[in-house]
Amino acid sequence: MTSRVELNPKRRLLARLQADYFGSPPSGAMTLVSVAFLLWIGWTILDWAVLRASFSATATQAECVAKGGACWSVIAARWRVILFGLYPYEQQWRSALACLVVIIVIFLSCLPKFWSFGRLAATWVLGTVLFYILMRGGVFGLAPVNEQQWGGLPLTLFIFVATSVLGMPMAIALALMRRSDLPVISRVSGLLIDTVRSLPLLSILFTFAIVLPFMLPDALNGPKLYRVIFGGALFFAAYQAEIIRGGFQGIPTGQEEAAKALGLTYWQRTGRIVLPQAFRLALPATINQFVITFMETSLIVVVGFVELLAAANAAFQTGEWKFAYVEVYAFISVIYFSFVFGLSRYGAYLESRMNAGQRKE
Repeated sequence: MTSRVELNPKRRLLARLQADYFGSPPSGAMTLVSVAFLLWIGWTILDWAVLRASFSATATQAECVAKGGACWSVIAARWRVILFGLYPYEQQWRSALACLVVIIVIFLSCLPKFWSFGRLAATWVLGTVLFYILMRGGVFGLAPVNEQQWGGLPLTLFIFVATSVLGMPMAIALALMRRSDLPVISRVSGLLIDTVRSLPLLSILFTFAIVLPFMLPDALNGPKLYRVIFGGALFFAAYQAEIIRGGFQGIPTGQEEAAKALGLTYWQRTGRIVLPQAFRLALPATINQFVITFMETSLIVVVGFVELLAAANAAFQTGEWKFAYVEVYAFISVIYFSFVFGLSRYGAYLESRMNAGQRKE
């Protein structure tokens, strides 16, 4: 009896696979052809990327061509340019450490024990201060490095994190203002959201980086990097505000009316009842917005910053490595995929966690 019970799940799995992929002769043939095609693709990539590849930093173009595989020598020789951009060579340990600080802050923020306002605020404030001290220097004996020399992966991470941290509170404020009972506040915030969403991000970045200094006095301009971050945060906030507003619309109106009947104030209703449920409903779209924001960091190259993708382009623009652009882009794609896939998996974990909590309730 016990062995039969243990085999049942396996038999059900085999029956399901047979029904899904070998339910009929055409279906079985298509499955076999697809598997063979995928195996051929996998073997081709393995042969090119590993078996016939060149990994030595001293390998020449002729040696790479002779082997017929990938020339990872460009990564071994130019990885500092790809990861750190224009940052001074002798100070790149600071850039690497700052990048590690950002990754640690993001990781700690994903742990449930840090999900309180005080802990999250302390973690992000401390992480931001450490990142800025390491990258900017000028204190503790660190040589000063101008923001225009920041580049590569640390700059990409910094812009993504700063845009998200600034944009999320702005998005919440805009979403709450748009659902306000006061027509002036509701319409003005709606006009701002619709105006920003109707503009491409490139035009907003160009405006904040190039046009804004001609319209404001010098005392209000600030460094170009922070103007670009604020423009990106505004763009993020406009889209995220609509996502949150969609979450508001999914909440039954009776809940807020019941909270009013219990005597809860506006901020109590919003902070304890409305916003948590709105974020739960808007979580998939919110994670997607974070993913888009991370990928859009590459657009800052148009205003003169050498982020990760621009640094990768610079790595193979010399005559010695122009032939190895495929390898450089493959290396960059792995970095982007790692962060984006991690965000998507974490979003799936949060969604399942919240759904489980909702079922228990």
